[in-house]
Amino acid sequence: MFVILSRHWGMGFALAGVCWLLQACSPEAALPQVSLVQARAELESGKVLMFDIREPQEHATGVAQGVVLLPMSQVAQRVAEIPKQTDQPVLLICNTQNRSRAVTEALQEQGFTNIRYVSGGMSEWAQRGWPMVKPQDLQSPAKP
Repeated sequence: MFVILSRHWGMGFALAGVCWLLQACSPEAALPQVSLVQARAELESGKVLMFDIREPQEHATGVAQGVVLLPMSQVAQRVAEIPKQTDQPVLLICNTQNRSRAVTEALQEQGFTNIRYVSGGMSEWAQRGWPMVKPQDLQSPAKP
């Protein structure tokens, strides 16, 4: 009985190792992300600068207090507004995480090392019932 179990456990460990290696080698593994809970805590404590890269019609549904509005369609023209210094952590958030992940990848290719994307995005933020403000009521974020 023990021999049968140990064979299965050994195979299970081997499969787990292969899965871990595949995940570690995937492009997604290289992109830094942060959970929605951690992103909110860091934003509210002033530890990060968060850019909401949704488009203006999406911003109209509500944004997190303290974010900077930078639609994805304007990132290339306004990239100078995103701090590049490593001592200024930056978070990117969109509706679900697909666009913020893509922009994080593009910015990393341009040498940014201080950027993370927020897993879950503003759709999950809203589902949790977390506070949101209209863009016109947005206060400028304080520098950390």
